[in-house]
Amino acid sequence: MSPGRWAAALGVAALALLWWGWERPAGEQAPAGLASAGVPRLPAALAAPAPPASTPQGSPLSAEGMRQREAQRQLAQQRFDQARQALVTYETHARYPHQSRPAREHPDQLQPFQPIAEEHPLRTPGGTPMDGVKLRTTQERVFTSGDESSRVTVSLVNAQNQALPLRFTRAVIQEVTEPGRTAQTVGRPLVPTDDGQAGDDVAGDGVYTATMAPSRQGFNTFAGRVRLELWMSYGGQPGFVYFDLMHDPGSAGRWLPGVTESVQQGALALDLRLEVQQPGRYVVNGRIDDASGQPIALALFNEELKAGPQTVRLWVHGRLLHDLKPAFPLTLRDVDGFLLRENTFPDRVMLPRLPGAVHRTQAHPLARFSPDAWPSEQRDRYLAELRKDVDAAADALKRLGGGP
Repeated sequence: MSPGRWAAALGVAALALLWWGWERPAGEQAPAGLASAGVPRLPAALAAPAPPASTPQGSPLSAEGMRQREAQRQLAQQRFDQARQALVTYETHARYPHQSRPAREHPDQLQPFQPIAEEHPLRTPGGTPMDGVKLRTTQERVFTSGDESSRVTVSLVNAQNQALPLRFTRAVIQEVTEPGRTAQTVGRPLVPTDDGQAGDDVAGDGVYTATMAPSRQGFNTFAGRVRLELWMSYGGQPGFVYFDLMHDPGSAGRWLPGVTESVQQGALALDLRLEVQQPGRYVVNGRIDDASGQPIALALFNEELKAGPQTVRLWVHGRLLHDLKPAFPLTLRDVDGFLLRENTFPDRVMLPRLPGAVHRTQAHPLARFSPDAWPSEQRDRYLAELRKDVDAAADALKRLGGGP
C-alpha cells in the first residue's frame, strides 16, 4: 500500500463557505468560538460609510466618480450575496447534530470494510516501469489490534487484463523502525501463494494472497507499523510493492449481544452494549439504510467511556428522518470503532468489526419523530452572528443605492 494511505480521516462536516482575506476592523475580535469554526465576520469595507452622491458643493459626480460608485455597489452586492449564502449554508448544515449526518455527506465512509484496491507499475524504487503491465493489489484493513489479521493480494495483468505469472524473489514481514532506533522484533518470511489455501480464494488464478497476522508472526508485543515487503520479477523485469499495517497488541473491548431501540428526544436511538477493557475516548460509526437498502445516514458516537459494560448510543435525528422520509424499517449495518489514543503511535486500538446487518428497526411512523432542527446554544449563537453580517451587508448595499 502506498505511503499515507493508511491514515483515517475523522471529524464532522465543515462549513461550506468561508470568507478569506477580509480585514476585520481595527481592534475587533471575533466572538469566542466563531474564529475556530470558520464563521465569517463583517468586512471592514462594509462598515465604512458610503461616499456621498454628490460633491461637497452639490455638483454631480463626474463620470469617473459614477463608475467608482457603481463598482462599489457591485462589490457590496457581492458581499451581501456571500453573507446570505453563508447564513443559508450554515443553517442547512446545522439542522442536524454532529452525531447524525446525511449519508450523502460521507460517501467515502459508507462501505468501511471494502478492501483497499490500488494499481502500481512493475518496477523497483526509482526504477523504470515495464510497459504494458501493471500490479493490482488489495488490502483488507490497515489497522489491527490483538489477534486481528489483514489479507493482502497481488496480481500482475497485461493490457487485456490477463493474469501473468509472478516470481517472488524476497518477501518479508517486519516492523518499520524509526531512524536511530533498534528494532524490537525480527523480520520473518511471508510469501504470497496462489494455491487456494490459507486465505487464497482460487488456486491458479494469478492472484497471490498473504495474510498479515502480527500477533501470530512474532509481533504479539509490538505496537507500531508492520510492513510486508514484496520483491518480484516477471520476464526479467524486477518489481517491488509493500503493505503497511498499524498494529496494537492490546484489545480495547468487546461487543455484547443485542441492540436496544427506542425513541428519545424525538429521535431514533440505537443502543449497543460494549464491554470496555481500556477506558478512554471511543469513536464508533454505524451506517443506516432504509428498507430498500439505500444509505440514508451516518451515526457517530464520540465520547469518553469507563471500564466495564457501557452503552454506545447511535442517533438518527428526527429532523433528518422528516427531511429524507425513508421507508421503514431501517437497518443499522457495518459498525466499526476504536479507542482513540492521543499523542501516541498508533493513535487507536480497534474494536472488533460488526459487518453486515447489525439491527433492523421497527416500522415506526414518521409522526413519532420531531421535525424540529437540532437545538444547540452554539448553533443559535453562530446563526445570530451570521444574521448580523447579513444585516450589516444589506445596510451597506442600501447606502450605495442597491437593495437585497
